[in-house]
Amino acid sequence: MTDGRAPSEPGGIHASAQVHPTALVDDGATVGANTRIWHFVHVSAGAVIGAGCVLGQNVFVAPGVRIGAGCRIQNNVSVYTGVELEDEVFVGPSAVFTNVVNPRAHVSRKDAFAPTRVCRRATIGANATIVCGVTLGEGAFVGAGSVVTRDVAPRVQVQGNPARPAGWRCDCGEPAVAGSGGAVCQSCGTRYRVRSDGGLDPEVASATDRAEG
Repeated sequence: MTDGRAPSEPGGIHASAQVHPTALVDDGATVGANTRIWHFVHVSAGAVIGAGCVLGQNVFVAPGVRIGAGCRIQNNVSVYTGVELEDEVFVGPSAVFTNVVNPRAHVSRKDAFAPTRVCRRATIGANATIVCGVTLGEGAFVGAGSVVTRDVAPRVQVQGNPARPAGWRCDCGEPAVAGSGGAVCQSCGTRYRVRSDGGLDPEVASATDRAEG
């Protein structure tokens, strides 16, 4: 969050946040500066939403969920307890998170939630499903309709059911392709090193970071 308040501190709705009259933000939830919350959203008590986020129509945020600054969550997404979104994550419309690997209607699993971590600047496409217990690395890119059942390394693009690696994505969102000693973005020219897990790390600050700086 950018207003100096620790993410774990419940602090109510920041004065600059915009909450649609049909939305419900429970007492005990934290909503950061300049965040916009649209029609029929429900933010539960204990949830923390950072500054500058956009929550589209019919989004549900469960108790204890932490959403970083600058995230965009499109329509009809439920972010359940056990899911954490770091800064600048994009979640496409009707994407699905889960938090139990073996659900039964007649068996309570509230003490068996498997955590899901979505790292900074990751993108989750429309109608994708993220099976709980995985980590999406920084800048990971999940194609629309994909079903993610295992960790995704930083800046790796995955697609399909089950989702499998299908290339790399630069921090600007465009494809990165193999080059001399690593990979390079075909749009902004940012160069990357290939990690041992198949993901990418920038050789220097990415073009996106330089532009923001």
